[in-house]
Amino acid sequence: MIRVLIADDHPMVRKGLAQMVAETDDLESAGEAENYASVSRILRQQKVDVLLLDVDMPGKNGLDILKAVHLSHPKLQVLMFSMYPEEQYAVRALKAGAAGYLTKNTAPQKVLEAIRNAARGRKYVSPELAQTLALRVSEDLTGGRLAHETLSDREFQTLRFIAGGKKLAEIAAAMSLSPKTVSVYRARLLEKMKLRNNAELTRYAILNQLVE
Repeated sequence: MIRVLIADDHPMVRKGLAQMVAETDDLESAGEAENYASVSRILRQQKVDVLLLDVDMPGKNGLDILKAVHLSHPKLQVLMFSMYPEEQYAVRALKAGAAGYLTKNTAPQKVLEAIRNAARGRKYVSPELAQTLALRVSEDLTGGRLAHETLSDREFQTLRFIAGGKKLAEIAAAMSLSPKTVSVYRARLLEKMKLRNNAELTRYAILNQLVE
């Protein structure tokens, strides 16, 4: 039996996934978590084979949780499950050690397939993501990476918040950081991407489909 921990900040999403798991013969729920603290508590208390983890979690976001979990539970398989399209976070998640990346419009049978693959220690990628990964390898070999791909995860998160119209204080609260630290991330990402201001950053993000 594959034990699945579901981590998402939306109760309805958690309940829907938990019901799907409960109705599947070879899967069972290991619990539901709404933030990093509850993920950590459940992982300490019981056996979990696969963590189904939302990218957009409160406080410590999904990518940060993924990295923390890999340090404390290196054998745990983590599938990222997100509302964001693959081009926004999938490559970053896989580089950080995720067993796969699923969007929330993925068909239930594909979600179950991904969970089973992860439990066997295999990666799960959609055909579209496989093509993206192949292109990224080619770009890396030729030095053709896009500007935003040079950013750290925190810088990338800051970019998306700014492009989404969030104010400095709102970004700081969402990332559990001080406004001064967010300002440092903003300055770094503008320098790396050779952009001058938030307007140019927002235009870049829209053109490259980095915001909804």
